[in-house]
Amino acid sequence: MANVVTSRKACTVNPLKMSQPIGAALAFLGLDGCMPVLHGAQGCTSFGLVLFVRHFRETIPLQTTAMNEVTTILGGMENLEQAILNIVKRANPKIICIASTGLTETKGDDVKGFLKLIRARHPELGDLPIVYVSTPDFLDSFQEGWAKAVTAVIDAVVIGSHNAPVAHLENPQMINVLPGCHLTPADLEELREIIQDFGLHPNFLPDLSGSLDGHVPETFLPTTLGGTTVEAIEAMGSARVTLAIGEQMRGAAMALEMAAGVPYVLADRLTGLEASDRLHGLLAEWSGRPVPAKYRRQRSQLVDAMLDGHFFFGGKRVAIGAEPDLLWAIGNFLTEMGAEIACAVTTPAHSTLLEQLPTETVTIGDLEDLERGADGCDLLITHSHGRQAAERLGIPFVRMGLPMFDRLGAAQKLSIGYRGTRDLIFEIGNVFIANQHDNHPDTWTLPRHEAAPPLEAHR
Repeated sequence: MANVVTSRKACTVNPLKMSQPIGAALAFLGLDGCMPVLHGAQGCTSFGLVLFVRHFRETIPLQTTAMNEVTTILGGMENLEQAILNIVKRANPKIICIASTGLTETKGDDVKGFLKLIRARHPELGDLPIVYVSTPDFLDSFQEGWAKAVTAVIDAVVIGSHNAPVAHLENPQMINVLPGCHLTPADLEELREIIQDFGLHPNFLPDLSGSLDGHVPETFLPTTLGGTTVEAIEAMGSARVTLAIGEQMRGAAMALEMAAGVPYVLADRLTGLEASDRLHGLLAEWSGRPVPAKYRRQRSQLVDAMLDGHFFFGGKRVAIGAEPDLLWAIGNFLTEMGAEIACAVTTPAHSTLLEQLPTETVTIGDLEDLERGADGCDLLITHSHGRQAAERLGIPFVRMGLPMFDRLGAAQKLSIGYRGTRDLIFEIGNVFIANQHDNHPDTWTLPRHEAAPPLEAHR
C-alpha cells in the first residue's frame, strides 16, 4: 500500500497539473459539430488553445465569453448570451458546451439560471443542446475536468433530452465506451478495432479519434470535425453495457446506469498483459464469440516481447509524473516488467487507486518534487515540461501525457492492448539500451586513443 502525501511547499514550482477547464474543453473536442466555450477571460481560453495546438498540431475550435473587470463584477449573463448567439449565427454548431473558469466561479455566476433565461428570450435556439459544467481551475485537475464534462454531457443529452427517465431498450450489439483523458486518439482507434472484431458496435463518448487524429479534413468548419454525434449520445441509453476506462469515468458510468439502466464495467487500465487479457475476455463474453486468431497472435508477440525486454527493465528505478489514471496504468506496467517505481508524483484528483500503486509513496505535487525524487533513477517519465529536469539529472526521458509539444505524433502514441503494450516495451526498453551504450560503453571496445588504424595503413 502506498502512502499518499501532499506537498506542503509555499508555492508550486514548474506545475505538473493542468486545470479542470482545459480537461473539460478537451472532452468537448471529442464531440462532432461542437463549439467548446470557456466562460471567463480571454486569457483563460488563449492558454488552452495554445496548449492544444502545440500538442495536436491541429486547428482547435475554442471560444470565450471574454469577461472583463466590469462584467466580472456585474455578472456574465450578457457576455454568455452574446457568445451563444454569435456562435449559432456564425458557426451553426450541433452542440454548444460551456465550462466555467476560476474567474466566474469566484464571482459565483449562476450559469444554469442564465441558460434558462437565455433560452426563454431566444426561442430560435430551439432544441440545440447546450451543456454546462462547473470546472473551477483552483480545484482538482485536468482529469477531473474531463470526467465532469463527460458526466455533464450525459446529464444534458442522454437524460435531459427526454421528458421522462430513459427506458433501457437493450441493443445487444452496442457497447458504450467512456474513455479517460489518459487515452490518445490512437488508443481509441485501436480499442474500436478490437471491439468491432468481436462483432460489437462501440459507441465512444467522447471520441478524439474522430476529431483529433491528425487527418486532413475534406472541408473547413468552424466547429469540431468528427467525434461522437449528438444522435449517438442520445442512443447510449439503449446499449447493452458501458465500458468505463479509468477510475475517473466511474461517475459518468454510474450516472448513465442510474438514468438509463445500462450496467457498466470499469477497466482500471488497458496496458499490460493481464489488463489486455481481461478486456478480451469481457468482449468474448459479451459477444459470445471466441477471441479472434489475430489477437491470439498479438498476445503471443507480447509475451515474447516481455521475455526479450525484461532483461533491460529488471531492477531499473523509474520516476513517473502523471495524472492518476495514467500513473496507475504505466506504473503497474513497469512493475510487471520488473522495474521499480522509485518516485511517483501526481495531480490533485479523487482517485481510490493511488493507495494501491506498487510504490512506497505517492506525492501530490509538481515537477520540482518529481525532479528531487528522480535523483539517482534510471528513467524519468512525464509530459514535455519534464525535459529540463531529465537534462539536469542526466537521466533518460520518455514523454507521456499531455502536453507533448517537442515531438511529432503525440496523438498517435499507442500504449493499450497487446499491440500497444508490446510497442511500449520496445520504446522504453530501447531507451534503457541506448543509455547503457551512451553512458556505460562496453569494456571490450578500444579506447579512442587506441583505435585501430585506417585500412590504408595496411596497404
